[in-house]
Amino acid sequence: MLAPQTDRPCIDANSGYQSPPRDWAKAHFAGARMKDRRRTARVETIAEAMAIQPGCPIPQLFLSTYDVQATYDLFDREEATPDAIQAGHRRSVRSQIRSPGYYLLIEDTSYISFSHRSLKVPGLGPIGGSEDGQQGFMLHSVLAVRAPWPCENDAARDRPPVELIGLADQQYLIRKDRPADEPKDASTRRKLRPLESQRWLDSSERIGPAPDDEAVRWTRVADREADIYEYLMKCKEMGHSYVVRVMQDRVVLDPQTDRRVGLTRDRAGATEVMGGVTLDQRGRDGKPARRAKLLISFGALRLQAPERPGHAAGTNPPIDCWFVHAWEPEPPEDVEPLEWLLYHDRPVEDLSQAMHVLKDYATRPLIEEFHKGLKTGMGAERLQLETAARLFAATAIMSIVALRLLDLKELGRLLPAAPAERSGLDRLELAVLAAETGRILESVKDVLLAVGRLGGHMNRKADGMPGWLTLWRGMICLRELVRGARLMQKMGGQAALPSHGGPPQVPT
Repeated sequence: MLAPQTDRPCIDANSGYQSPPRDWAKAHFAGARMKDRRRTARVETIAEAMAIQPGCPIPQLFLSTYDVQATYDLFDREEATPDAIQAGHRRSVRSQIRSPGYYLLIEDTSYISFSHRSLKVPGLGPIGGSEDGQQGFMLHSVLAVRAPWPCENDAARDRPPVELIGLADQQYLIRKDRPADEPKDASTRRKLRPLESQRWLDSSERIGPAPDDEAVRWTRVADREADIYEYLMKCKEMGHSYVVRVMQDRVVLDPQTDRRVGLTRDRAGATEVMGGVTLDQRGRDGKPARRAKLLISFGALRLQAPERPGHAAGTNPPIDCWFVHAWEPEPPEDVEPLEWLLYHDRPVEDLSQAMHVLKDYATRPLIEEFHKGLKTGMGAERLQLETAARLFAATAIMSIVALRLLDLKELGRLLPAAPAERSGLDRLELAVLAAETGRILESVKDVLLAVGRLGGHMNRKADGMPGWLTLWRGMICLRELVRGARLMQKMGGQAALPSHGGPPQVPT
């Protein structure tokens, strides 16, 4: 077990995501691998414009038609790949996560769909059930955050706030059309295409091995889709810890004799309850917030290697790991009970260690919020670009901009009492926000509640803090208000309204 948090560096929340858009764009995109410095500058310009007007269509990002055309020209460049555009950002992220600290690498895949487009987009592939007309690509993202070091006797009911670091990796994947002679419901052994699950192993290789330093730990956090034998073994090879939700009901072996003694779920269900916890659940997907009472058990497992081509079940090395099982024995009526069954690579020998594993997994919705922010907030699926390459380039920039939206929400949990200036809004933005909402803005929490109010949050105590989507709507409203205020400043604040329908009188 790691030393208590007090013996380790604490989170400083100095990510810079809320710095002014121009400074932020330069910090995250100056390292883009473009062949010409002017193209790198263009990437920065596009990112700045998207940060100022998140979700705005490309033709409306700039008043100059030259800037709009220059944006399209950049996206047409063969060198403008996601890996090249995000090179500087990813390099910075991977450097930061090598410094002393406890880092969660949260990963998931989202489908970016353009099935609403009437014409087929060159370069895209089938998604969903691969029915006619469904087109898009898979986006596999690894989000790095810095979390508190494990500490003893942590009885908090909610996950601790984390510091957003950024994207350690992102893969843009095109699904191949199903060959005519491959059955639609083909098993893994009968598939004639490369396995899509390979992306999970590829992300490990692309991130690289963890530092050989006991003051640094990387923990991969993933849902059921990552419950892959090769993925768990690859994590061990690369020195990555992991917390993965169980999907496969694997064969469990006796560690002394390697004889079969049951299956994962049977063993977990038969393990003695070691304690309980009350967990606050935020409202999501139209469901109200509530407080759930969970029972917890944990224990060690040796998992038999599954059958693979050329290898019978059990011939490859077994996986030695631990499980943490948390479930809700008495859920409210008409509410689906909570249940998490997780694999963890490190010993879980007491309740506090089990709690920390659960809290690590409780950060996983951040990756879902990121993908939602990219699609809904930034409008990745609303892009009207004509080729997959153009869509990839635009999405690569939007992905980093979406982190600003996510960071703003997490900042409210991390530094709620910090001065309002730490929210990243400048003096004029804060003044306009205070005037529009009639509030005194002294802290980051005050700012987020005010922005949330512009986005439709009712600010009632039972509502909690506004979510990222509400904050995004509020920021769009605030940007428009500030734009008007800046125009008034530019005009000297003395423009007279016409009295008989004529144009306003602007002082010379």
